[in-house]
Amino acid sequence: MDRQDLIVCRCEEVQLKQLEEAYLAGAHTAREIKMNTRASMGACQGRICRHLIDSFVHQQNSKAPYEAADHLSFRPPVRIMTFADLAEEG
Repeated sequence: MDRQDLIVCRCEEVQLKQLEEAYLAGAHTAREIKMNTRASMGACQGRICRHLIDSFVHQQNSKAPYEAADHLSFRPPVRIMTFADLAEEG
């Protein structure tokens, strides 16, 4: 497997090469990369991949401290539902 084919965001199937393409196209913050690639917009809302995206941005711009990176936030579901609730709605 080529390094470029690594999946960074499993929910949206965003590959490392897509992050690099977005960065080269002018997306220089985690938020801009998110908007250009949909990374961290999937079902987990960035709980899995946001640290990878933050690290990628920091690697591209090593002059900026990691703590000052534009960290992405994640959002909880709109409301909590059980599987029983879902079964009743179907």
